[in-house]
Amino acid sequence: MVSDPQTLSFNMGSGHLLAEVDLLRIVASQQLEQNQRGKMGQFLTPSPVAELMADMFYQLDLPQISLLDAGAGVGSLLAAFVSMLCQHQEHTQNLRIVAYEIDPVLIGYLHQTLDFCATECKFAGISFGYEIRKVDFIEDAVRLLQPSLFDQSNDTWFTHAILNPPYSKISAHSKVRTLLRSIGLETSNLYTGFMAATAQMLQSGGELVAITPRSFCNGTYFRDFRRMFLGMMALRQVHLFESRQEVFSDDQVLQETIIIHGIKQKEKAETVLINTSCGVQDDLIMSNSLPYTHVVHPNDPEQFIRILPDTLSQQVVEQMSYFKSILKDLGLTVSTGRVVDFRAKDYLRLNPGEKTVPLIYPVNFDHGYVDHPKTTKKPQALVHVEETASLLVPNEHYVLIKRFSSKEEKKRIVAVVYDANRIDCAWVGFENHLNYFHINGRGLDLILARGLATYLNSSLVDSFFRLFNGHTQVNATDLRSLKYPTLDQLLSLGSRIGEQFPDQAEIDDLIKEELLSMTNQSGNNPVAIKSRIDEAMQVLVQLGFPRAQLNERSALTLLALVNLKSTDSWELAAAPLMGITPMMEFMAQYYGKAYKANTRETVRRQTVHQFLDAALIVTNPDDPERPINSPKTVYQIEESVLKLLRTYGTCEWDKSIRTYLASGQLPRPTS
Repeated sequence: MVSDPQTLSFNMGSGHLLAEVDLLRIVASQQLEQNQRGKMGQFLTPSPVAELMADMFYQLDLPQISLLDAGAGVGSLLAAFVSMLCQHQEHTQNLRIVAYEIDPVLIGYLHQTLDFCATECKFAGISFGYEIRKVDFIEDAVRLLQPSLFDQSNDTWFTHAILNPPYSKISAHSKVRTLLRSIGLETSNLYTGFMAATAQMLQSGGELVAITPRSFCNGTYFRDFRRMFLGMMALRQVHLFESRQEVFSDDQVLQETIIIHGIKQKEKAETVLINTSCGVQDDLIMSNSLPYTHVVHPNDPEQFIRILPDTLSQQVVEQMSYFKSILKDLGLTVSTGRVVDFRAKDYLRLNPGEKTVPLIYPVNFDHGYVDHPKTTKKPQALVHVEETASLLVPNEHYVLIKRFSSKEEKKRIVAVVYDANRIDCAWVGFENHLNYFHINGRGLDLILARGLATYLNSSLVDSFFRLFNGHTQVNATDLRSLKYPTLDQLLSLGSRIGEQFPDQAEIDDLIKEELLSMTNQSGNNPVAIKSRIDEAMQVLVQLGFPRAQLNERSALTLLALVNLKSTDSWELAAAPLMGITPMMEFMAQYYGKAYKANTRETVRRQTVHQFLDAALIVTNPDDPERPINSPKTVYQIEESVLKLLRTYGTCEWDKSIRTYLASGQLPRPTS
């Protein structure tokens, strides 16, 4: 049963439409069954997200605007559109909204939201009408689209669409899969089905803004969707959220999330605007305008959408472009481990014994090689009988990669060498959470295996992979689509690796020496930049800063305050007088992070203020009488902190940081 929404009292004359609708969202969320929400893929849109999405539309002065919201929920998105439209100086005179919703709990609140919108439009002088369709959107869209296959001039289609589609996998034999096939789409997730159907229901030149997981941008599963969608739509803008937790924090959604804005037209714009922020509440926005052909390569059969948030990312792509080989060129194949432990549970053994073979899990990874057997809760052996023979591979040399990583892990790609010389056996089993490189089911040359593992473990490859994979999985398909050095280059690299695998800094130096030394590298080194930002982040961790300040923004601010470039030694840390704008200019020039000028207040409010509270920096040392709110205000690293930072990376650091912290100059937790 639905609680009567009318029992909630609102005053529309106050102009707080979005706040009021957001309260409806919170109340409605409390009534929804959690299991049912997961099954239906329901994640209601918070007001700040809805506002950001609505602000992406730009055709607002059409004679008639018709808006589609294909999964309306309580109406947060359409309310944000109405609020934005009513405040726009030149807006339409006629607005019609069609909202789809099938959840009876939400429909009552949706009615109330649309009534609020009607009142808002009346005040703005906009003629307003709406329709709530209490039917399944995919079924209704397919019904409506069938006649339009021969009549593309259907004037009942929409000028605008705003969408937060349900996220739910759909099986190959389901009704919805069959329906989507009838409009030309083969897809495995409901959200791409909603996007495709919505795009087809737009008029020529119509606008779509949608918030979705990033996963559709690459990979085999969404290839058909990308071809269909990009054939109809021209991307204009993408907003990427770096945090997996903040966008739908109330619903504990951990998918990497993007907002896309597209126009229904075959002709593509010259550029696509890529904006990036940590979360919705973070108004420090990094902005990067890219040629359309850099985002979607015209001749790419996969039609990958390459989201490059900054010039640093572009340099990563440029360096990776020097590698031309695919696995077939190297004579290699990558497969997923054959042992699915719950299916083979009768044959699993905690420790090796009679008639068993080694069973390798990710837990056996140890500094570039495999450590087996290991004291762990994971079974370390598999009984070798007829029933398990097909799960095994010959005990030869392989390269193994974790298929899954936690969001907290520094690296997405983690590779090790399986050195057959270290384990005395004839056969070995690789568990299903691993991928393994092989040659037609047999092992690799050991030198080749070492070279390949070194390449895959490089910061360059990891950075490249993260740019185009918005999930924490490393699938065999992803590894097949990656480009590799030549066989000779990998062998040369492998010849530099001994029984002790190199650490990360050594790996990255080897990649530079062996693979990139002859390339024409210009601009900042993306690997050095990433390493330096990570170092600055680690400094903040060791200084005891709370989680809110442990981010790239704070790391870059610290580096700017000590005037430290990516190739400088920490011993060169300086103490210039620096205002907020020069800090941001430093970030753009030396670290490739260009933030919008009007977002500098975030640096002041969410980082500099906290640095001041922690006595890390001082204000206006050149003129103590200068007001703190003066546009001429400058900041400087505190003298004892400067001395401390100059020891980072030396044998003195551990002693210096302990002495500094013991002095009582500890950062106070701030929000």
